[in-house]
Amino acid sequence: AGVRDLVRRLVLSPPVRRSRRSRTSRRAGDRLDLRRTVRAAQRSGGDPARLVHAARRTAPRRLVLLCDVSGSMEPYTRVYLTLLQGAVAGARAEAFVFSTRLTRLTRQLAGRDADLALARAGAASSDWAGGTRLAEGIGRFVADHGRRGLARGAVVVVLSDGWAQDDPEDVADAMRRLRRLAHRVVWVNPRRASPGYAPLVGGMAAALPFCDAFVSGHSLAALEQVVAAVRE
Repeated sequence: AGVRDLVRRLVLSPPVRRSRRSRTSRRAGDRLDLRRTVRAAQRSGGDPARLVHAARRTAPRRLVLLCDVSGSMEPYTRVYLTLLQGAVAGARAEAFVFSTRLTRLTRQLAGRDADLALARAGAASSDWAGGTRLAEGIGRFVADHGRRGLARGAVVVVLSDGWAQDDPEDVADAMRRLRRLAHRVVWVNPRRASPGYAPLVGGMAAALPFCDAFVSGHSLAALEQVVAAVRE
């Protein structure tokens, strides 16, 4: 409970991007806004007495979190779900969990009451602590949600130890499709902190070439590294 309370204080802030929308600017070096200039000229008899400039707005990139809730991740699941809940409530993130299938939990994790949100999340997914279908979970996200806009230009955080029942080639194919859509892919693997750990085979080895950051997230200090990796 103490760790969860500390995790709630972490703030996941994705980087900003330039929006397609613009705002009026007073800087003469910004782009000339012809539409607003003509509109202003109509108020002075058609004489463009004042040139109106515009600058593109900035907006935070979408943040998406995919959390592995299989049996091998059980020691970390509740803490990671607390991180997801804080991201949904504070950064309007999209949250998904997967084990043998993918479940979207954004609606269940919304709201400031973390305990109530976590209870709703637990009731919404029926395959907690099962096996891991890594390629199926990531591939299903890309097919059902990523291509429709959730992953385009987004920061996608995958929280998983990389142990999977899927063929590594299938994992690599799913990650390749995700990487084409996302702005940045951050992988959080608590096993990374183990002495002598090296992702040489299996799902983690197949996924790693498509990740921009690979952090452990096994402790509160390591979760601060997650926050930094998301912010880059």
